[in-house]
Amino acid sequence: MSLGHSSSLTAKPWTDIFTSDTCIDRRQCHRTVPMKVLVLGVGRTGTASIRAALQRLGYNKTYHMMSASVENPPDCLMWHDALCAKYDGVGKFGRAEWDQLLGDCQAVCDWPACAFAKELIEAYPNAKVILNTRDVDSWYESVKRTVYWRVRDPEHFLASKVSWAAGMYYPMLNKFFDTFFRGDFLNEGKQVYLDHLQEVRSLVPPENLLEYRVSDGWGPLCKFLGDDLPESPFPRVNDINNFQKRCSTRNRMQMLNAALQAAVFSGSFLATGWVALTFLQRHL
Repeated sequence: MSLGHSSSLTAKPWTDIFTSDTCIDRRQCHRTVPMKVLVLGVGRTGTASIRAALQRLGYNKTYHMMSASVENPPDCLMWHDALCAKYDGVGKFGRAEWDQLLGDCQAVCDWPACAFAKELIEAYPNAKVILNTRDVDSWYESVKRTVYWRVRDPEHFLASKVSWAAGMYYPMLNKFFDTFFRGDFLNEGKQVYLDHLQEVRSLVPPENLLEYRVSDGWGPLCKFLGDDLPESPFPRVNDINNFQKRCSTRNRMQMLNAALQAAVFSGSFLATGWVALTFLQRHL
C-alpha cells in the first residue's frame, strides 16, 4: 500500500468514511496568495500553537505537518519528492514546486518544512522569518515521546500497509527522520537541533529574523509582524498526551477504513458493520 513519489497518487477510496481526509493533487495547484511568514524552527517547539496564533492573526492558511498527515495526505508525496531532491539528488524541487505545494498558504511552520530552511528562504525572500526555539533537552524528550514514537509505532506501520492515507504519510515521516536527523535521532537529534538553529541564523539578516518561544506570547510576535495584539489569550495546543491520543485514534479509524474496503471486495457488509461497531465501542 505504501506509496513513494507524487506521480504515484491514486484516488481516495470511497470506503474511507471513518476519516475526513481530502485528496487534493498539489501538482495541479499554483500560488494564489503571497507567502508572508516562514516559521523555520523544528517541530515540538510550539509549532501547533504558532500555527493557531498565525491563523488567528489572519495568515490563512498556515501550513503545518498536520496539513499533510491528517488533512490532505497526498501532500506527503510531494514532501517525499522534496526530501529526495534535497538529500538524494533525485529530481528537482524549486520555486515552481513550492508554489504548487504551498500555493494557498501565507505562512508555513513545523516539519518537514523546517528541513528546507535554505530553500524556502531562497524561494520567498520577502517573507519574514521566525526561528522558534526551546530548551534542547526538553525538546529532545518531547520529540522522543511524540513524533519519534510515531515513527516507531507498530500500529502506524501496520496501518501504512493497508490505509490509503497512512501509506503516504508513514514513508514520508520515516524519510524525514532518516535524512534530517542523519539516520539516528537518538544520538544525533540534539546536535541536529543546535546545528539547525545556527543555519537559520546564518541565512537571515537580523532585522528580518525573530527568535521566539511560545512562552513569549503575543507581544514579540505581533510587533515583529506589524499586527495588532488580539484580545484573546495566546493559544496552547498539541501537548504530549493529546498528540498520542490523536495519533492512536487516527490509526484505528484508518484500520476501519481498510476493513470496510476489504469487506466491500469480499461482500461481507454485515460482518464488517458488526466488527466496526464492536471496535468503536471498545477503543473510542
